[in-house]
Amino acid sequence: MKRGKRYQDAIKLIDRTKLYDPEESIKLVKETAKAKFDETVEVSVKLGVDPRHADQQVRGAVVLPHGTGRKISVLVFAKDAKAKEAEEAGADYVGAEEMVAKIQNENWFDFDVCVATPDMMGVVGRIGRILGPKGLMPNPKSGTVTMDVAKAIQDIKAGKVEYRVDKAGIIHVPIGKASFDEQKLLENFRVLMEAIIKAKPAAAKGTYMKNLVISSSMGPGIKVNPLKFV
Repeated sequence: MKRGKRYQDAIKLIDRTKLYDPEESIKLVKETAKAKFDETVEVSVKLGVDPRHADQQVRGAVVLPHGTGRKISVLVFAKDAKAKEAEEAGADYVGAEEMVAKIQNENWFDFDVCVATPDMMGVVGRIGRILGPKGLMPNPKSGTVTMDVAKAIQDIKAGKVEYRVDKAGIIHVPIGKASFDEQKLLENFRVLMEAIIKAKPAAAKGTYMKNLVISSSMGPGIKVNPLKFV
């Protein structure tokens, strides 16, 4: 693949054979974010698990102390008092069957996260095959199926991110923007890694974190020493 001049200039700043300390990697990711927009900083972790087995799934959510730098749009499936609670807590969209119909019939996805009260999951389940592949299906493990919709909304708006191992055994999670100062990115990075380490399945054998890379949206990957988080 032919890379642009900005990428070529950025990659010269990196020693591809080195495993960087977290602090060094944050400094480099900011230096290599050379696009004209505020790039997202993303962490990718290759885990030593087999996602085909239910007892080796790694999934959860964590609130980053400094958020992601992105405005998150929240859809809440709720009725009556819980619907009012969601509106007062700052949900962008609130509804029940009518929101399911809107998604089904209009292919509407103007939201980033779905929250649902437990009694609404029968309704939401009708569009599980639509929401699931997009990573939008509410789930108790990530705190998006709850009666405390106000807290769920507040956490999401404050910077809550979900992490989930994919079929290749990799987790991809944004930890902020390139415009964040180094300390904020580092603190977000540490909080995310602590959560992933705590989520290690009992069935996982051998090395848990095999590879750890941080990068900006348009920048090269920077290898990080995962042992610095253990």
